[in-house]
Amino acid sequence: MNKLNDKLVSLVIPAKNEASNLPYVLSRIPDWVHEVILVDGNSTDSTVEVAKSLRPDIKVVGQDRRGKGAALRSGFAACEGDIIVMIDADGSMDPSELPAYIGALLAGADFVKGSRFMQGGRTNDMEWYRRFGNWCFVKLVTLRFGGRFSDLCYGYIGFWRSALSRMSLERDDGFEIETSMNVQALTTGMVIHEVPSIEAPRIHGVSNLRTIPDGWRVLKTIIRLGLARTDAFVGEGLRQERLKH
Repeated sequence: MNKLNDKLVSLVIPAKNEASNLPYVLSRIPDWVHEVILVDGNSTDSTVEVAKSLRPDIKVVGQDRRGKGAALRSGFAACEGDIIVMIDADGSMDPSELPAYIGALLAGADFVKGSRFMQGGRTNDMEWYRRFGNWCFVKLVTLRFGGRFSDLCYGYIGFWRSALSRMSLERDDGFEIETSMNVQALTTGMVIHEVPSIEAPRIHGVSNLRTIPDGWRVLKTIIRLGLARTDAFVGEGLRQERLKH
């Protein structure tokens, strides 16, 4: 990893009943990460105990509402670092890829997102119908907002902490938060960089993702953000028109 130029990196990991997967995830985190924040989603296994035994310096926080989005917001609020990176706790995202995200941010990006569908990336954990759904969402976002995303519904994301002030995430309690962040980074004019990422199958346990309900939440989020952009455009047009008179 290149020199961080005194910038601190915070790693946020939402986890619910991931005790069996944490030994893999936590052991692969680079030493230069300033802090690791585990957001516990009211686990009924030994997730918190295992995390603390593996990494005594880990910061464990709770969440005020159910869902991955609510967990990530709690994690973001607890961060001290200049740079925030979010990954999953199930072993599907490799912490050894972190240098690519940090390097892109230090090179001038505001927001860096992993992609399973660009050269060098791939997924070993996605059924054909989820691939198709992700492709449809990418096309929809491209048509409505522009940009050149190759992946949309993937949660390996890094950004400067200051980017949070340019996004509104309060309504994104579930898996749709990843899409919301990607779209808002685009619509607020952030410098976005995609890096290839390899998604592995979950090591242990069963995913909390529900394909149809969570896909519907993603679609509603895209529509909501699209309508908000239209309202903002119309409002600005009216304001400019009033200024002419």
